[in-house]
Amino acid sequence: MKAQALFDSALKDAMKADFRGEKALQRKLDREKKKYTKLDKTEKKFFDTSVLKNPYHDSGVHYVSKKNPEVKRILTGIDMGVGEVLLADRLTQKGKKIDLIVGHHPLGAAFADLVNVMDMLEELYHSFGVPIHIAENLMQERRVEVSRSVHPLNHMQSVDAAKLLDISIINTHTISDNLAWRYVQDIMNKKKPETLGEVLELLKKIPEYQIAMKNGASPKIIAGNPENTAGKVLVDMTGGTNPHEDIYEQLSRYGVSTIVGMHYREPTIKKIKKHKLNLIIAGHYASDSLGMNLMLDTFEKKGVEIVPCSGLLRVSRGK
Repeated sequence: MKAQALFDSALKDAMKADFRGEKALQRKLDREKKKYTKLDKTEKKFFDTSVLKNPYHDSGVHYVSKKNPEVKRILTGIDMGVGEVLLADRLTQKGKKIDLIVGHHPLGAAFADLVNVMDMLEELYHSFGVPIHIAENLMQERRVEVSRSVHPLNHMQSVDAAKLLDISIINTHTISDNLAWRYVQDIMNKKKPETLGEVLELLKKIPEYQIAMKNGASPKIIAGNPENTAGKVLVDMTGGTNPHEDIYEQLSRYGVSTIVGMHYREPTIKKIKKHKLNLIIAGHYASDSLGMNLMLDTFEKKGVEIVPCSGLLRVSRGK
């Protein structure tokens, strides 16, 4: 398969896993098309038409090699910087040809456009009971903060290096995060853990978290204790980045008891504790790896060899 075809396959799986449902996502894409048709010629010239088919603006195909080879082997990891691009070139020089680089965290234009997946969080929190007008207003404030923080960064660094070396490069941020969210939320919904300790034990049965435990990054209870009632469990593992800190008051008010997430800043943890929510931090790189692995397994089934690096805890469920 070609790089674009692999990306399209992953995108299709991510849309199936999305809690909003495929019909809602199609309505979102239809709204983008309406916006596009209303633009004048100059505005259309600068419009990224990939978003007419891809609702996850923080994931994309950034460069396809001029040779556009069949992808037989990929180099993939969580953070694919210039060093990893050079590693791909070096592996090719040593006889282990890399046809495609697959990063998790946003690269290129997808990094600059990270803010445009955060509307997912409004709908996620609404599905857990928070009135939509509250979720929207809080997330609009947070999107402004994220937009300002991302704007001055060097978005194109890795992509520029890949272009110079003529190596195809893509990234799948929310695409693979959706798979991780679906996997863990389904476990919580199915098993219905009664205590916080039982939530933790369910996480520790997942191979990626077991590897993280060996590496000193075990899932941890940050707020609450093992005997606390788990109540309604919200898995917070997709949507681009962390939300506005005031959302936790609303989640607590409208019935969420326990949050399971990837990572949180200290001020956010204090807010969560203030509103008496239980919190389990599952781990950043282990959670990212879970989503990536679920995606990479489908690549592997298509005959693609996976070469993991840069923090990816590779576990294959296809063998």
